[in-house]
Amino acid sequence: MKTTRLQLCVLVALVLLARLPFLNQAVAGDDVYYLAAAYHVQIDPLHPNHTHYIFLGVDVTFEGYPHPPGNAWFLAALLAVFGDVREIPFHTAYTFFSLTAVLSMYALGRRFSCAPFWAALLFLLVPAFFVNGNGFESDVPLLAFWTAGSAAFIYGVDGERGWLLALSALCLAVSGMIAMQSFAFTFILLAYLWTRKRWPAGAVAVALTPFVVLIGWQVFERVTSGRFPAEVSAGYMVSYGLERIAMKLRNALVLTIHSCFIVFPVLLPFIVRDAWRRRHDADTRFLLLWAGGFLLIAWVLFYAGSARYLLPMAAPVVLLASRAPMRWVRFACMAQLVVSGGLAVVNYQHWEGYRAFARSLQAETKHKRVWVSGEWGLRHYFEADGALPLRRGQLVEPGDLVVWSNLVRPVEFSHGGTALVKVAQADIRPWLPFRIIGIDSRSGFSTAGGGFLPFDFRGGLIDRLDAYEVVKQQPKMSVLAMGDPGAGSQIVRGVYGPEAGPWRWMAGEATLLLKNTGAPARLEVKIYVPDNAPARAITFGIGSERKTESFAGPGSYTFSMPVSLTGSEPVTIAIQVDKTFSVQGDNRTLGVILNEVGLH
Repeated sequence: MKTTRLQLCVLVALVLLARLPFLNQAVAGDDVYYLAAAYHVQIDPLHPNHTHYIFLGVDVTFEGYPHPPGNAWFLAALLAVFGDVREIPFHTAYTFFSLTAVLSMYALGRRFSCAPFWAALLFLLVPAFFVNGNGFESDVPLLAFWTAGSAAFIYGVDGERGWLLALSALCLAVSGMIAMQSFAFTFILLAYLWTRKRWPAGAVAVALTPFVVLIGWQVFERVTSGRFPAEVSAGYMVSYGLERIAMKLRNALVLTIHSCFIVFPVLLPFIVRDAWRRRHDADTRFLLLWAGGFLLIAWVLFYAGSARYLLPMAAPVVLLASRAPMRWVRFACMAQLVVSGGLAVVNYQHWEGYRAFARSLQAETKHKRVWVSGEWGLRHYFEADGALPLRRGQLVEPGDLVVWSNLVRPVEFSHGGTALVKVAQADIRPWLPFRIIGIDSRSGFSTAGGGFLPFDFRGGLIDRLDAYEVVKQQPKMSVLAMGDPGAGSQIVRGVYGPEAGPWRWMAGEATLLLKNTGAPARLEVKIYVPDNAPARAITFGIGSERKTESFAGPGSYTFSMPVSLTGSEPVTIAIQVDKTFSVQGDNRTLGVILNEVGLH
């Protein structure tokens, strides 16, 4: 008993030591989305997700956010107590989830391992847990209640203790309100009963808890708002092309790679050897079903391949690894401390770069209208100072300030008749050679789109932040080819960024500026109509001088009309097509391809 108490005290101290250096970590990653829902709780406590958000320049409804509002409610409570986002007290509060997860892991270690302390320590040092436990995302809160719920369930079934099963049901119900993937917990706990060859009705009912809670939440939303969240989410999955086979296969591959780095890979041969030797043992079969079953569900459920998605399968992997010779377990703990610590420090410096950049421009943002093109902490800190999210196709005006990140593809916007003058730049380049994500990184730690490595071990640039002031400028060209590097300064709206060739897609309507020739001229518009474009008529002109032309089908066309020009003011050209379309995975509204607009 004394040994157990001592080990528990040491584990509590180690968790606190692991979190203490990162209590002031800036708002990071997907924290901003949970905070957006938490802000809305102040207005509509029962429907945190019934709000809108400008995501990558597009207005989306949070009703399609794939997670229930449990984590948003917790953040909302902190907002109610502290009045605003306060990094240190918020992170201090979130330390509760790390403590709960590690202490519950110790309880599982006492049941499935001869080295429960080392199993819990390995668990604390899992890279995704060590790094993502320093944020406000739902993954570690989910892990805390799942680990506690599974431990209470297993001890409750083994000892036939009803109060433990009741505690398990409570924890599992909370997990069901935190994340959609909690439905997988039902199958894992039913697998435990299967390996025991026992099916007590109370235990089966407890195992079904997360599944029932998720269904209950879906029904509540349907009754009170008219649609199922899963229905809205599925629509976004299709429109963004997130369910494409290529993306799902990439997700499965990267998640499989991450599964090999939950513990330091030197322990994997021992896991395989021990699993084979004990393949007829009920405990071993359950741990393998837990790990393999959740990995299989993650292949199907997710699309981004982030390492944090696999945290619910960390416990069985760690328990199997803790059976290795102790010298190898101790070595793995030391190696994981180096890796996880390095990744956490670099992660801290990345998000701190966003906070510092926003602070460096506070004098500018007090007197100018500021637009921010970016996500994560960059957007949070600029919006906290009054900036507005940049919408796709947004027209920015002289005197405005535009801020963006080069790590996230900047939102396309219009600034016709102006020039962008850089007023500030900041490079985020941590000195430690660990990379979770970055411009020069090949790491898939945060997203499968970043690469196939579980993390990258290199230097280089993580992100470059730019701030530009919009300065009025007269158009310089009377003939505007879409491949011209300066074309963007004469596009007011309705024309997207350059593609692979010297052309650009236009939307249903477009406005451009041309240099005034001061004499009668011919306005020429050159377009290309792809096979999948339904447009069959175009209207173009200057002011009230408009002309409509029809065309038979796909192909290249040149249309022209005479125009009368006087003075020296810029000429505003309007172009409109009769029909538009969209392509799966591309949320733009597309008309035809624009090659050139000019006065001849």
